[in-house]
Amino acid sequence: MWKTLIVDDERLARSELKRLLQAHPQIEIVAEADSADSARDILAVQPDIALVFLDIQMPGTSGLELAAELRPNLFFVFCTAFDSYALDAFALNALDYLVKPIVPQRLAQSLSRLPAAVAATASDNSQQSYLPDNHGLLLKFGENSRIVRLSEICRFESVGNHSAVYTPYGKSFVLSSLSRIEQRLDPQQFFKASRADIIRISAITALEPGLAAGSMLASLQDGQQIDVSRRQVQQLKTLFGGF
Repeated sequence: MWKTLIVDDERLARSELKRLLQAHPQIEIVAEADSADSARDILAVQPDIALVFLDIQMPGTSGLELAAELRPNLFFVFCTAFDSYALDAFALNALDYLVKPIVPQRLAQSLSRLPAAVAATASDNSQQSYLPDNHGLLLKFGENSRIVRLSEICRFESVGNHSAVYTPYGKSFVLSSLSRIEQRLDPQQFFKASRADIIRISAITALEPGLAAGSMLASLQDGQQIDVSRRQVQQLKTLFGGF
C-alpha cells in the first residue's frame, strides 16, 4: 500500500485525481494540500507518506521548488498543464509527468513504474546517483511539450547557462549547466567529448581524425559530427578498447 499525498492549489483538480486513483487499490490517499507550505507541514508529521502527486504551478512556492526539498526516498509525479517555464530536469528525478487533464491510461502507466523505481533505489549502494535510461525529461519543442526518455537523447551541448538537448523530435533546452548534467549521467552510457559536448556512446557510428592536432571527430547516428578534444581522445580510445 502506497500512502499518498496530493498537492494542488485547485480543489477540482485534487478531486479528479482522487477519483482516478480509486481504480488503483495499492494507492491510499492519506492527505491533500493546496500549497507547498501545507505539503511541508503534512510531510513533517507523516513520514510514512511514500508518493506525492505534485502540481507544478502554484501560488508561492512552485511544485518544482518543493520537489527539490523532498527527501530522496520520496517518489513524486508532476502534474502540469505544460505552460511555458524552464524546468531544471536534472535537478529533479520525477517518477513521471502527467498532463492535465489526466488520462487514466497515463496514470496507470505512471504507477506501473513504482516497483522498478523502488528496486533501483534499493540496489543503489553508491553515493553517486545516476539517472536511469528510462528517466523522463519534460522538454519543449516550439509550442508543444513532450516527455523524452534519457535513452532517446544522443547529445547535450553547453549553450550559456542552458544546455541544448538533441532528440529524435528535434532540439530542446534545459536550464542546467553541462557540468550538472554530467554529474547525473551514467559514464557507461555517456561520454564528455569536450567542455561543450556530452554524447551518448551508443550513438557514435564513426571516428576520424579531427582538424586540430590530436583531436578526433565523432559521427553520431543522426548525422551530427562532434569534435572530441585532445584531452578526451585517450579516454575515448580506452572506451573502445584502443585503436
